[in-house]
Amino acid sequence: MKKILSTCAGLGLLLSSCCCSKNYDEEPSISEKTVKEIVKELSNYYPNDVERIEIGVKQVASLWFPRDGNDADFREFCRLNFIADADSLDVLFNKLSRNFEILYGFFNKISVELMLPLHLDQGEITEIDQIFGGFNSAAHLNEDMFANKVAFIVLLNFRTYSLDEKNTLGGDWTRQQWAYSRMGDMFTSRIPAELLQEYSEISTRADNYIANYNIYMGNLLTNDGETLFPEDLKLISHWGLRDELKGQYASNGFEQQKMIFAVMNRIITQEIPQDVIDNPNLKWNPIENVIFGDSHAITDVMSGCAVFPREPNTRYEEMLKLFKVLQKIDAYQPAYKNYIETQFDGNFELSKQTVEKLFTDLVGSDVVKDVSELVSKRLGRDLEPFDIWYNGFKARGSVPEATMDAITTRMYPNAMAVERDMPNILVKLGWDRARAQEISSKIKVDASRGAGHAWGAEMKGDQARLRTKIGEKGMDFKGFNIGIHELGHNVEQTLSLYDVDYWMLRGVPNTSFTEALAFIFQDRDMELLGRKENNPQKASLETLAIFWDAYEIMGVSLVDMNVWEWLYANPNATKEQLKEAVLRISKEIWNKYYAPVFGIEDQPILAIYSHMITIPLYLSAYPLGRLIQFQLEAQIKGKNFAKEVERMFTMGRITPKHWMLQAVDEELSVQSLIESTKNAVEKMK
Repeated sequence: MKKILSTCAGLGLLLSSCCCSKNYDEEPSISEKTVKEIVKELSNYYPNDVERIEIGVKQVASLWFPRDGNDADFREFCRLNFIADADSLDVLFNKLSRNFEILYGFFNKISVELMLPLHLDQGEITEIDQIFGGFNSAAHLNEDMFANKVAFIVLLNFRTYSLDEKNTLGGDWTRQQWAYSRMGDMFTSRIPAELLQEYSEISTRADNYIANYNIYMGNLLTNDGETLFPEDLKLISHWGLRDELKGQYASNGFEQQKMIFAVMNRIITQEIPQDVIDNPNLKWNPIENVIFGDSHAITDVMSGCAVFPREPNTRYEEMLKLFKVLQKIDAYQPAYKNYIETQFDGNFELSKQTVEKLFTDLVGSDVVKDVSELVSKRLGRDLEPFDIWYNGFKARGSVPEATMDAITTRMYPNAMAVERDMPNILVKLGWDRARAQEISSKIKVDASRGAGHAWGAEMKGDQARLRTKIGEKGMDFKGFNIGIHELGHNVEQTLSLYDVDYWMLRGVPNTSFTEALAFIFQDRDMELLGRKENNPQKASLETLAIFWDAYEIMGVSLVDMNVWEWLYANPNATKEQLKEAVLRISKEIWNKYYAPVFGIEDQPILAIYSHMITIPLYLSAYPLGRLIQFQLEAQIKGKNFAKEVERMFTMGRITPKHWMLQAVDEELSVQSLIESTKNAVEKMK
């Protein structure tokens, strides 16, 4: 369940930095003396633009390598391409924006089409599918723009602002100034094309590894040899396993939950038999960890069980490969110490320290204990580690999964049925019919091979893609729930592309903001199926649900961050050493923030999320999204849902600070959720 960043646009944004670059083979070649001379010369021509000239010339010089020309070429370039006139500068900006939209838009479409065999169930994935799916057609775009001097024209005329400068100055900026600042972010490093291509290939293979990590639940056996799940139930890790575990709360499926929990732990520790992954032909007892039936393993005749080969730490090997290529890219990101800073300061535009404090303030708050006692009371038993996924505060948590499956499979037998019903869904959420039709026409629905994702367009005229799991019998409730989450992403992607005033401001500040809207949509799934909650404690239950969900995913995110800190401290680690580090770190986070609540120590369960393998350091977007969701819901309450969503999600990609101030008149905070949770606990008592 995620928003996909396109290879060309997403990775370029993810790996942007300030206006200087290190290169293993080259260094900037323009002397300080030359810079001062050309600044002085241009300032004599344009005395009202001295500051712009100085900044622009220095930005160009910081990325001008010997291959770009000598000192004389540099001087001539600056003389010919600096634009002082405001109207002429705006003409340049508009022409650049138009052409970038064409380039990024079509490169994005190429990526979408090449990855269809990997993302959609179009039969067996072959090696040629892997090769084309991992091909990054935009890998050379950045360097091509430097070679033809377009990048230098941008650097000369549009200033790159630091995050502190954007946060300090942005409150007084016009929309045009914000758009100009994002143009200044376009070309701020020169990452070799071969590294961008290598990243694309490795991340695509990691994504495919996870997309095919299925467990046949009907083949799982208890110690008594019994099966607890339907024969045809196939679940992907981690999404399907987690959501099935959640769904069992409505059916008192305690034994089923323990079985799923055992599977999750075997995956984390890599004790899972290799042969049971995506294999419908073997029986497996995950509690005792033995398999039965034909396999490639050696059979122990006395016991009838198989001596099986475990998965050879593939999970951590894939993670390590991504670390290695991102570590190479670090050398071209001089503004940031490493990928951790690139992700938080550069991509999230929130420092890691800020994010960690938000998370630890919540998971370490006193109210956690109060909520956990409420969960235990509602369950009628002591808490188990898997109760971090308790969903009984949500309306859907009290309805048996089979009941909801019957509704959704009837309504949505295939992807076309989902696409046809999208306007009706948006009308139920508050859009008028004409606007609902307009938004829906820009979204295409596909049946996903994996758990599901949303992939936005990069140019007007293209469609966003909604992918969710749709089985042979139709879309079950898990698929519907994920589909509504992805629809939230798609609505954001559509509004923030088609209805934002400048293409350079398309999108949202970072992925946590699109996650917030996806959560807002997802939490209305039961209403969309005609099951409106009339519980007088509804508001309190909704607050508790958001808090408990944030408590769980914040721990997962803290594990993710700490693992990456360990990777940089141990860059030569093996996959076995990485596995041991992940197990140790996940247990340490558990023991600090969860064991005091659950009364059980040394649990590695926080390391189960597949995002850790495929999308490095993405996980923080989810808990940040929950915090943003809570603040947005307070803003939306009592107002027209559709109008408020459109108002907020057409502000575009300004910084998180200014987006929140304009959207809800306050900055991102954890305190309002903590205080509201305290009140909710009291009301529930």
